[in-house]
Amino acid sequence: MRLQTLTLLTAGLLLAASPAFAATVTGTVSDTMCGKTHGEMAGKSDAECVRTCVKGGASYALVTSDKVYTLKGEKAQLTQLDKFAGAKVIIDGDTSGNTITVKTVKAAQ
Repeated sequence: MRLQTLTLLTAGLLLAASPAFAATVTGTVSDTMCGKTHGEMAGKSDAECVRTCVKGGASYALVTSDKVYTLKGEKAQLTQLDKFAGAKVIIDGDTSGNTITVKTVKAAQ
């Protein structure tokens, strides 16, 4: 019984400690409330919707062709994300599961 408990505890710790990997990801800056679609705010652009949702408590997100990442970072990086709200960007950062810790943001071609 003790060995089973130790085995389950070890497996749980390994799953919880997902390593972060450096990555460059291209996508569109959105928010965690709307994700891929911004249909809830009639008459507002995607950028206006992102900014409104973030001010309301949502986090910035990056939408790729197959995934929506939650974006985290220092205040300087988050300020950059606000400038690119609704736009296609290239983000360099560390990925861990569905989260990217942003290091740099630049406009995509």
